Amino acid sequence: MRIMIVEDDELLLQVLKLLLDGEKDIEVVGAYSTAEEALASLEKDQPDILLVDLGLPGMSGIELIRKTKEKMKDIEIMVHTIYEDRDRVFSAIRAGATGYILKGASPRELIESLHNLSQGGAPMTPRIARAVIREFQDDAIKEEYLLTPREKEILVCVERGYTYKEIAAKLNISIHTVHTHIKNIYEKLHAKDRRDALMKARKKGII
Repeated sequence: MRIMIVEDDELLLQVLKLLLDGEKDIEVVGAYSTAEEALASLEKDQPDILLVDLGLPGMSGIELIRKTKEKMKDIEIMVHTIYEDRDRVFSAIRAGATGYILKGASPRELIESLHNLSQGGAPMTPRIARAVIREFQDDAIKEEYLLTPREKEILVCVERGYTYKEIAAKLNISIHTVHTHIKNIYEKLHAKDRRDALMKARKKGII
């Protein structure tokens, strides 16, 4: 396992290098204090894993993650930082990080997380993992309430094969109102036609 470390705290950088180099199946191929140095050395060092802090001088850790993934799409990236706020966590993940460990984890936890990452896992400090799960749950709730009750009712009728005229009669509304609701449903679901709207609504758990 070839690892590149990017950490601007020189003492911690040396500690991490000594710790990881002491593992028989880990080789530290580069240890840098700035994102710029690390990025310039990617092709030379050819790491399997990038272990990166987010609070770097100059180019940020998140930007380094993004640029590294552009250069080496198969590289695994582990964030090792003090930051646990939502914006940084999700920015790092969106940029390409698949692991997120907070500083303060024990040396053994860090090493086991790196092995987990190299084997296809997505290791995260438990409270970071909980924050990620909570975000997805919140998104699911938002999706559930994307359409109004009336729009859901109309979409269910569409799913059952009712014509606009039949929907209007069933719900005691005008055909024009049905058309308006269908148009709004398509816009909210970003759907191009009936089939697309139904597929997206099912996928989101709306119907």
